[in-house]
Amino acid sequence: MEVRFTSCGDTAFNVEFGETIDRATNARVMALHARLKAAPPPGLVETVPTFRSLLVVYDPVTTSRCEMQAAVEAALAGSDAAPEEGRLWRLPVCYDPDLGPDLAELYDTLGLTAEQVAALHGSVEYFVYMLGFMPGFGYMGDLPAELERPRRTEPRVRVPAGSVAIAGRLTTVYPWESPGGWHLIGRCPVPLYDGDRPDPVLLAAGDRVRFEAVDRAAFDAIAEAANAGRFDPASLRAA
Repeated sequence: MEVRFTSCGDTAFNVEFGETIDRATNARVMALHARLKAAPPPGLVETVPTFRSLLVVYDPVTTSRCEMQAAVEAALAGSDAAPEEGRLWRLPVCYDPDLGPDLAELYDTLGLTAEQVAALHGSVEYFVYMLGFMPGFGYMGDLPAELERPRRTEPRVRVPAGSVAIAGRLTTVYPWESPGGWHLIGRCPVPLYDGDRPDPVLLAAGDRVRFEAVDRAAFDAIAEAANAGRFDPASLRAA
């Protein structure tokens, strides 16, 4: 697909690279994001990467849509270079039916044990395609095909913060208590958003995530330390 520019109000536009969710398309998005971040044109406010497009926000007092689009088109000339590899996080997850109320249905549907579901979910390195829905909510792919599920027909009014969930070929961790229609399979005791941290949002687009199973005792210990401000999320970064 040729790159397409679409308007988003009077101070932003989208740069669209395709119609599908895949790493190749997203790599083009992230490459342009990195290039504009490294050498921002005059008047650029921010760029926001998504699965297949980059939102470009500009200051209309400083520049115009025509000038900003020309600057982005110039940056596109080298934007297909591979973007810098994101950080790798190792996030603990407790796959307990009390914390993942949709696990039982998965067991019945797939004919798998709790250990097998946890092993499947933790068997791949996930890629954070984008953040959205709420601060810190990462859309991570690509989920093993065996765990693929459509969204719930009846969304929950309340999904607890830290809930690990799946929908389609994606997985996520809810950073806040909120409504949600994904299937809940466990819980992560580490806050993905914390306003007291210098950088409140833990994950960023382009990061990678491995989920590591922990038992309930370890989950409770990490949660207690995190709630008391005694847990350093930097310890979850892979060397």
